Amino acid sequence: MTNILEAIVNIVENSSFKITQHASGKNRANNVGEALELYIKDSFANTLDVEEMKNKLEIFNTKFSWLGVQNHPPDIMIKGGDAIEVKKIQSAKSDLALNSSYPKSNISSSSPMITEECRNCEDWKEKDLIYCVGHTTDDTLKSLWGTSKNTSFPSTDLCESAKMIAY
Repeated sequence: MTNILEAIVNIVENSSFKITQHASGKNRANNVGEALELYIKDSFANTLDVEEMKNKLEIFNTKFSWLGVQNHPPDIMIKGGDAIEVKKIQSAKSDLALNSSYPKSNISSSSPMITEECRNCEDWKEKDLIYCVGHTTDDTLKSLWGTSKNTSFPSTDLCESAKMIAY
C-alpha cells in the first residue's frame, strides 16, 4: 500500500515537474487536469520515471483499487487506503473550483456521487479523502498542496526547490 508520505518522497527524489498532456479531447483545461491527475497517480505509485503507459498501468493496478471516471469522485482510491481528489489551478490567485461538491474529510461507499463500479472496486465503507491541489502551467507543475482529514502540508515552490515540508 502507498500513502501521502511515500508520494512526497517520490516527488522530491524525482525532481521533475513536467506534466504530460495526452490529448483526450478538445478541452485544453480538461487535458491539463488529466495530466496533473496522472502526475499524482505516478507520485503515489512511484512511476514518475516509468515512460511506457502499459507498465504504469500494471503498477497502478497493484497500488490502486479505483482510477476514477470524469464527473464522479474520487479520482483515485488506494487499495486498503485513502481516496484522492485532484484539483488544478493555473494561477496562484485562482479560486479553487470544487464543482458541485463541497470539501469533505472522507467519502462513503453509500455516497450517491460515486459510481457503482467505484462502490464495488474493493470491500470498503469509508475512506479518508486527500485533496491534491496543483498549480500548473500547460506543461509544468509549479506548486502542489495537499490536505487530508487531520493534516495539511504546503510545498515550497517546486521549480526553485524540490524540498517539501510535511506536517
